[in-house]
Amino acid sequence: MKKIKIIAGISWAFFGLILIIILFPGLNSYSVSVSKLPFMKLNPRYSGGEIAKRIVTDRCTLDIRKPVFNGFIKERNNGFVQLDWRGNISELINDSIDYDQDGIKDFNISVDRKNSKTVLNPINSKVKDVIISTRTSYGWAVRVGIKKQL
Repeated sequence: MKKIKIIAGISWAFFGLILIIILFPGLNSYSVSVSKLPFMKLNPRYSGGEIAKRIVTDRCTLDIRKPVFNGFIKERNNGFVQLDWRGNISELINDSIDYDQDGIKDFNISVDRKNSKTVLNPINSKVKDVIISTRTSYGWAVRVGIKKQL
C-alpha cells in the first residue's frame, strides 16, 4: 500500500510538472482569452461604474458614471459617483452635475487642476463629499461620495 501511494504521488507531481511546462509559454494568451469571456468584468469599485451620461463639448468630454453602492455581500448605504473629463481640459473646471438623471442638478463642482484643489457644493442632501480628485492618463477624474436613498 505504501508503494502505491509513493508511485501515485510521484506520478501526480510528474503530470503537474508536464502540465506547467506545456502551459507556461501560453499563459499570457490564455489569460487574455479568458478575460474576454462574457461573464468576466471589472468590479465597478475599480472601474468607476458604467457610463450613465456623456456630455460632449468642443473642448472636452464629461462622462458621468452610474452610482456605485456594491459591497461584498450586499449593497452599501454609502457609495460614489465618478466623473471623468477627457480631452483638452481647461485649468479650472466648473460644472453642475445631475448624476441621477432626474432633471434637477445635484451638485456643483469646481476643480483647480493647477493646484489640485476640488470644491464641492452639494444641492441634493444625498451628496456628501469628494472622495478623490486626481489627474489621470486621459484627463481628470473625481469621485463624489453619495448616500443611498432609503
